[in-house]
Amino acid sequence: MTAIDSKPKMAAPLKAALRPATPKRTKLKGRLVVLAFMSPWLIGISVFFVYPLLATIFYSFTNFDLINDPTWAGFSNFVFMFTKDPLMWTAIGNTVWLTIAITVGRVGFGLLTAIVLSKIKRGSGVFRTLFYLPALAPPVAAALAFVFLLNPSTGPINQVLDLFGIDGPLWFNDPALAKPSLTVMALWSSGTVMVILLASLLDVPGELYEAAGLDGASGWKQFVHITLPSITPVLMFCIVNSVIVGLQFFTEAVVAGSVASGNASVAGSSETLGYPNNSTLTFPMWLYEQGFHQFHMGYASAMAIVLFLVSALFTVILVRRMRASGIGEEE
Repeated sequence: MTAIDSKPKMAAPLKAALRPATPKRTKLKGRLVVLAFMSPWLIGISVFFVYPLLATIFYSFTNFDLINDPTWAGFSNFVFMFTKDPLMWTAIGNTVWLTIAITVGRVGFGLLTAIVLSKIKRGSGVFRTLFYLPALAPPVAAALAFVFLLNPSTGPINQVLDLFGIDGPLWFNDPALAKPSLTVMALWSSGTVMVILLASLLDVPGELYEAAGLDGASGWKQFVHITLPSITPVLMFCIVNSVIVGLQFFTEAVVAGSVASGNASVAGSSETLGYPNNSTLTFPMWLYEQGFHQFHMGYASAMAIVLFLVSALFTVILVRRMRASGIGEEE
């Protein structure tokens, strides 16, 4: 007689589901969950950064005019850029000039303004808002306003100078003053740097200043030995940000040149880019001219790669120097 097994048999899939998960399976499952959450970011950076970057690198080694198929050109675009382009070194010189001036001006003006605002006890919120408001103005509107203010014949600044018997300069119409005028315009929008530095200044412990004051340290010594070391990481970030802003300076220069020359085309034309006398022609403007006016897309791609490498190089150098100085490292 056959014995009857009273213990019910468990189905195979159910047995597999109830089987304790191994550490390897748990780790794989965790990684898949993380990947699922990161997938929107991965898709975005692949579509809007990785693919355009790879396409730009490819086109930089070709002759491409947006109509015909690209043809391989090797390094000829890069060789032409530094040896035969008649305006390349003018654009590089103007970009370096503006980058240095904008970086020094933005960081210096932002730090000075932040220090003043950090000392205000009454109505500080109102003053902080007033100083930050210009940063919210669109670059095109700010450029139009500055060209109007600095108009040689009808601008209010030259009219005020005329009341004191001073002949007002030509500002944006003078090749010697066009870049300084653009620098002043760039300072107008330094409210973002000011806010960042102000937050850093307010984060410095007040006990340090009280102890230094008891030891007889002057205000300058307190700034040099307490304030600057405390805000140096934020200061370096502002410098890197301002260098990148200077290297990519485009909109304000195009609009100011177009309006000052009497051309109402805000998109910029070949005749007004760099007005007056190429004194405001920057590297991004020359890139724009080559890519979207001359349709030399392969050459414009090579210029974009050079601009990207220079921006990355500046960032890496500044960050490495900051780390070498022990700035920003966790204790």
